[in-house]
Amino acid sequence: MRRLIQHLVIVSAVVGLARPAAPQSQFSFDWPAIAATLVARMAPQPGERLLIVAHPGMFEDLIPHLRYAIARAGATDLGVVDVLAEPVPQGWDLAPVRGSNTRAREAFKTMFAGVDGAIMLPGATPAHPAYAALQDLLREGRGRTVHFHWVENGSAYPLPGQPLPARAAIDAIYQRALLQTDYAALARTLERFGQALRTGEVRVTSAAGTDLRFRVGSRAVNRQDGDASAARTAKGQVLIDREIELPAGVARVAPLEDSVTGTVAFPPSQWDGQAVDGLRLHFERGVVTRVEAASGREAVEREMKAAGPAGRAFREFALGVNPLLAVPERLPWIPYYGYGAGVVRLSLGDNSELGGTVGGGYVRWNFFTDLTVTVNGQAWVKDGRLVASP
Repeated sequence: MRRLIQHLVIVSAVVGLARPAAPQSQFSFDWPAIAATLVARMAPQPGERLLIVAHPGMFEDLIPHLRYAIARAGATDLGVVDVLAEPVPQGWDLAPVRGSNTRAREAFKTMFAGVDGAIMLPGATPAHPAYAALQDLLREGRGRTVHFHWVENGSAYPLPGQPLPARAAIDAIYQRALLQTDYAALARTLERFGQALRTGEVRVTSAAGTDLRFRVGSRAVNRQDGDASAARTAKGQVLIDREIELPAGVARVAPLEDSVTGTVAFPPSQWDGQAVDGLRLHFERGVVTRVEAASGREAVEREMKAAGPAGRAFREFALGVNPLLAVPERLPWIPYYGYGAGVVRLSLGDNSELGGTVGGGYVRWNFFTDLTVTVNGQAWVKDGRLVASP
């Protein structure tokens, strides 16, 4: 199976998949409300067959509530498929595991052929055969999934000089976003932005020196508005149109590769395991043609070379629009994959899941919190703040 190598650059931060600190304040998950929301967003029809894919030991208290919510909705509860718990014990010979996974993926695809929808709980990833099999079916236009990742899949990112908040604080923000988002308003914002993207040139700038231009043409604009209904996902054009993220709140698109031109100025970041300062990547026709850096340029070049052609290719533009996931004014950090209002992701690498032409498996996410985004001169984001009524 194809494995994505994901490298993460945090805006205005040295990248690191830092783990949140232990809870320091009181917080309680509202498991019944979470379950009810996840199932409601799927809008199952009577008799639809729904499956849960889970990682042992993660969010296990949610599972019985989810199964009950599925049954209450009139759908058919197919139960739970556990992925192999990770990390695996030291000393294992992984060759038999890899062989079993390959066979299991094919077997699961046959088993899941009649599944209408699945909820992917924290810890389950495309590297697991059950998850991969469901993605195989999605690529064929069959079924839909809800991706409920939380922090176990590495969704919270620090800013420089700012530690991540306690785990309880992260949980509270995520739960609030899940339960209190105005999904209708979110959908309207994402729909307007998606339509705007098709009208002409997109320009992304910053005081630090970013000045990037591109067009999306007729490329699919993935709108993560939290609608996981069969009616909505059946209209999907690319894989991720059938993979609905909750919490929600981002527009994603692979620009036309030949249209991507200009410069991206990075904050302090990390490449190939080393700190890099003053980095600027210069793009022509969607490919990095020049790398400048005050320090660490060699590390950037090493990572790109190791990744192959995908390492120098522009992958994706993404804009977060959910106000409940915005970067906090006090003790700032980047919540949930940059889905907060005004956060921009300018990624490198494989964009095939978005309908692009770049393969290779490598993916590097680069988050920015200080950009200005205009479409045909109309501002949507100014200095990292989403314009309320563009």
